[in-house]
Amino acid sequence: MKFRWDKKYLYWGITALLVIMGGIAFYYLIFHSNSLIHNLLRIVEVSMPIIDGLILAYLMWPILHFLETKLLFPFKDFLLEKRPAWKAKEDKIRKACRGISIFLTLCFVLFLIYAFFHFIIPQLAASLRSIVVQFPTYILNFRSWLEWLLARYPEIEDTAADLLNNYSPELTSRISALIPRMNSLVMTLSESMIGLARSLWNLIIGLIISVYLLGNKERFLSQAKKAVYALLETKHANGLVENARLIDATFGGFLIGKLLDSAIIGLICFVVVTIMGMPYPMLLSVIVGVTNIIPFFGPFIGAVPCAFLILVVSPMKSLYFIIFILILQQFDGNFLGPKILGDRTGLSGFWVIFSITLFSGFFGVWGMVLGVPAFAVFYTLCKRKIEHNLKKKGMPVGTEEYRQLDLVDDRTGAFVMLKENEPKKDARLSEHWKKRLRDALREEDPKQPKP
Repeated sequence: MKFRWDKKYLYWGITALLVIMGGIAFYYLIFHSNSLIHNLLRIVEVSMPIIDGLILAYLMWPILHFLETKLLFPFKDFLLEKRPAWKAKEDKIRKACRGISIFLTLCFVLFLIYAFFHFIIPQLAASLRSIVVQFPTYILNFRSWLEWLLARYPEIEDTAADLLNNYSPELTSRISALIPRMNSLVMTLSESMIGLARSLWNLIIGLIISVYLLGNKERFLSQAKKAVYALLETKHANGLVENARLIDATFGGFLIGKLLDSAIIGLICFVVVTIMGMPYPMLLSVIVGVTNIIPFFGPFIGAVPCAFLILVVSPMKSLYFIIFILILQQFDGNFLGPKILGDRTGLSGFWVIFSITLFSGFFGVWGMVLGVPAFAVFYTLCKRKIEHNLKKKGMPVGTEEYRQLDLVDDRTGAFVMLKENEPKKDARLSEHWKKRLRDALREEDPKQPKP
């Protein structure tokens, strides 16, 4: 006898299975979270070469795309125009252009790495050595300046003495507790060096993987889209592909643009502080450029250690440096940043501060760097969903339409405005809602005169 499936019981059976699986997963998440996190971290550790390769390919793709579209492809079209017989080999020529683009991109990236280690690192090391050697002199100069300041303003001396008396015992206890831990600190430093060597090896493997990813980018993307459309309904697949493009445009565009913006700010800082005769110009520029990657708070985070470093050398130069950083931050925020980044995130200042505060609390420095584009993607997806639902209901999507809204009449769909603005009711209703109100009234009574 042929067995016949009952769709109703099959549906309930699959539902029960999913509920049981969800319960088991929830149990392990609650009572075995340490083991679960350990396994996840182990998976991430094993996958780091692949992750590094994906990140490197993603960061190098704009350079490769520029070389192809601006240099090699126009040259290819010129050759094909001059040699029509070569059109039969256009695919091979295109692959050759891709190979040349990858080679030039790798050369450019390796040159940046070489320049960093050959020019920047030695100057940073020299600056740090100079700080260590001349630190006693800096302390004497700072002490002399502090004595002059306290002699001129005695009230500052009283405040400083009170702070010193209140917090010196706590500081002494913390230093005393730190001394027995020196062995563990040395052990931690050794483990960090081993981790650095492992990360360098993963980076080399990731660079090799990135070459394969760049060479076959279109094929991998085509395979991913084919799988999405095969596994999901067309409507959901279209939404997933569209959201992926949104994430790429928002997240990737912001990250790459911010790196370029920070490099330019670091270069400007190096030129200006060199002209101003500031001490350790390379060290200051690297700190300012690196911290500038952090949105909003970055310039101020970088300015604090730099200003203190200059303060022990020359207090007046420290003041000049702070003024320069304020001017540089205004230039970056109002001119350079918008020119490079445009409106990549679409977030107001409040949401930028909110995202940095939230993500930095969970993920530290990486949260401060990546929190803004990540929250921008979440914000845009929520905005799209809200606007889609409003359009389905026939309601306007403009925020200004809701400024004086009290409620919406569920019978006519018309906006009911705030009572204090009642005399301006007709002026407040947009043309869209006037039309909807007229249509609703005609449906109820065709003889009803127009409002």
